[in-house]
Amino acid sequence: MSIDSGTSESSAPPQKGVRMVHAIDPDQHNIFRSIAVSSESLKVNKKYFGVQCTQCQTEMKKLFNCAKCKGVWYCSKECQKKNWSNHKPTCHADERSSGIFKLVQMFSVNPVLMGYLKVGIVFECGLLDNPRIGFDTPFLARIEIAIEPSDVLNFGGLYVNDPTVEEKLQGMLQVNAITAWQSPSMRAPLTPKRLNTWREARARCNAEGFAEDPVGLIEFVGRRRTADSGNSMTAELHIPTMTLAVAMTRAPFTAVSAFTGIRTEKPLSAASCLEFINSHIRADKQNQLRLRTEMTEQDKEVIRAAGRDEDTFSTRILKEKMQREQLYAGCLQLMLRKENTGTSHHAS
Repeated sequence: MSIDSGTSESSAPPQKGVRMVHAIDPDQHNIFRSIAVSSESLKVNKKYFGVQCTQCQTEMKKLFNCAKCKGVWYCSKECQKKNWSNHKPTCHADERSSGIFKLVQMFSVNPVLMGYLKVGIVFECGLLDNPRIGFDTPFLARIEIAIEPSDVLNFGGLYVNDPTVEEKLQGMLQVNAITAWQSPSMRAPLTPKRLNTWREARARCNAEGFAEDPVGLIEFVGRRRTADSGNSMTAELHIPTMTLAVAMTRAPFTAVSAFTGIRTEKPLSAASCLEFINSHIRADKQNQLRLRTEMTEQDKEVIRAAGRDEDTFSTRILKEKMQREQLYAGCLQLMLRKENTGTSHHAS
């Protein structure tokens, strides 16, 4: 397994401030092409991505969603009205025309990305430590997603609040964190609805011959800085026996420095799986995976807020991601220098 630990381009020297440079492994394109799922395969896989009515759980090909948050679906106006009292507290406006739906859809039908995400979930949710999780005991993995600039130089510009960053930026999906429902930050019990969803999924897998595979739930959450609000999507999650076997072997990743060419090994873990996922998406220059989209002001503000060192959930998980992924080392050094000198630096 391999990780491209950097990207390669350099910016033109700015007239003043700090010059940010990043480099790309010359083999990045070949590495991406060798493992990436084709557009044709993703198109076929979309046919198996079903959506249920939020109120009555009817699965239909054509549902309409909440016009405000775009994060819940209904089979009729009647179901939408019945569900409004439950949905209202968590309904937040989303600038993106389809919310997070299309991005989560394309991520979910990608076997490469989901394969590595499932390995990360195995570690984070303790499936190797407790053999009853996913069988007698349900588990839920919360996946924190965000949109970042596809060009890391623009990320650095937003982070240090460089006014010269273009208003229109191409963004890409990134996975910032996996949080287990059993963790201290998520001690609230599963809602009856989610618990019933898990029980039905567990029974269905048993009936289909997967009684020895753990089953849980997965929730994709797209947060914004304001009051740590956001929209989410929840689905059942089947962990194949092969995924457990991969996690148990703990075969290390090989990381390559784009600056030095030195190869180093990274232990297989939830963190290294996320770094692989994010690096793989970043390497998709032609948007073959359909995980790129124009950034909204909400997306940009989370990065700016992290650069201002604001203490919100969305900024904390972004900074944790920056600390564990080598690509962001330059941005963190800029922030440290700014704190030490009391002056601002511009990246270009």
